[in-house]
Amino acid sequence: MIPTRTQCLLLFDRFNLPSQKRIHVEEVTRLALFMADKLVAQGIEVNRPLLEASALLHDIDKNIPKKEGERHPETGVRVLRELGYTEVAAVVARHSLYHILNPKTAPQSWEEKLLYLADKMTKYEVIGIKHRFALWFKEGLPPEAEIGLTASLPLVEALEQEVYDAGKFSLNDISEFAKTH
Repeated sequence: MIPTRTQCLLLFDRFNLPSQKRIHVEEVTRLALFMADKLVAQGIEVNRPLLEASALLHDIDKNIPKKEGERHPETGVRVLRELGYTEVAAVVARHSLYHILNPKTAPQSWEEKLLYLADKMTKYEVIGIKHRFALWFKEGLPPEAEIGLTASLPLVEALEQEVYDAGKFSLNDISEFAKTH
């Protein structure tokens, strides 16, 4: 089962999603759907309702108590499964930054790839991968996190190029989209 946009927004309130995260997930959703439309225009199938729900709910766990050993996005995945949104949970499960480092957990479907990429290109507005990574590096991360961030960047850039090539669009198109939305 895939929740509607209205059902997703109700979950924001139910799980007390912070206002800044609401802005982030809305921007991620807009960008993911923009990229999906580019792919669809090239004859590539993308499940828009699944992508929209997954993008809206990818950070739903920010104020949900975590069970022992859980990290983001595992708590959100658990809750989405409990709600019967197993398809959405499967997409959300692959959006964490470091999942791209492991071929077993890296995004595979177009919905997973678009959510992953849109999330990495967005803070509270679309800012692009290089700027987003620069912000992460400025956070004063522990050395092991910086190593993971450094290792992730070229893989995220390769995913970005894969999406651009498949949809026949570019960073310029993303920049124009960001200016108008």
